[in-house]
Amino acid sequence: MIVVGDIIVSSEVLETFFCCDLEACHGACCIEGESGAPVEREEVKMICKAFPDVQQLLPEKHLRYIEEHGLMYEDVDGDLVTQIIDGERCVFTCVEKDNSVRCAFEKCYTEGINQSFYKPISCHLFPIRVTQLRDGKKALNYSRWWPICEPARKLGRELNLRVYQFLKEPLIRAYGNEWYEQLLAQADLYFQDKEAR
Repeated sequence: MIVVGDIIVSSEVLETFFCCDLEACHGACCIEGESGAPVEREEVKMICKAFPDVQQLLPEKHLRYIEEHGLMYEDVDGDLVTQIIDGERCVFTCVEKDNSVRCAFEKCYTEGINQSFYKPISCHLFPIRVTQLRDGKKALNYSRWWPICEPARKLGRELNLRVYQFLKEPLIRAYGNEWYEQLLAQADLYFQDKEAR
């Protein structure tokens, strides 16, 4: 692991090759899981503000579920997460023409319908999961999902792209450009040290 500012970055984030391959997985991370996507407290207002534009993209079944249960809930760990329907599918998913699944917030943002909110940072950072430590620091860990993300690992190897490089944009969104530049410098030192052993 390395430490960048007050954030601990696991060696798997540095070493694992990864690049999402949506043609292979069709957005499975949005529709398979036991809990919704973690939501930061400061994101709640942004989600509520963007929702009127997002709802036009959602299936009627999802809208009925949201009307009955709300946009978010607290899971068994006490974390605020997005609602899921049918025990696994995020209620904010919409199906594209090729039958792949996409975040409705992201679709609204990229198509210029509503550019006030991209999508929850936890989704943008996937496959990194952020853990809040007792001492106030955060830890960035790689979430290894078998077999769903195997095509992403294969594509990452082909492109020579690692998790921390693939996630440049969301890491900058979360922690800033200066922090990301420090991450790159620390990663270079990490690999130099590894080669020297």
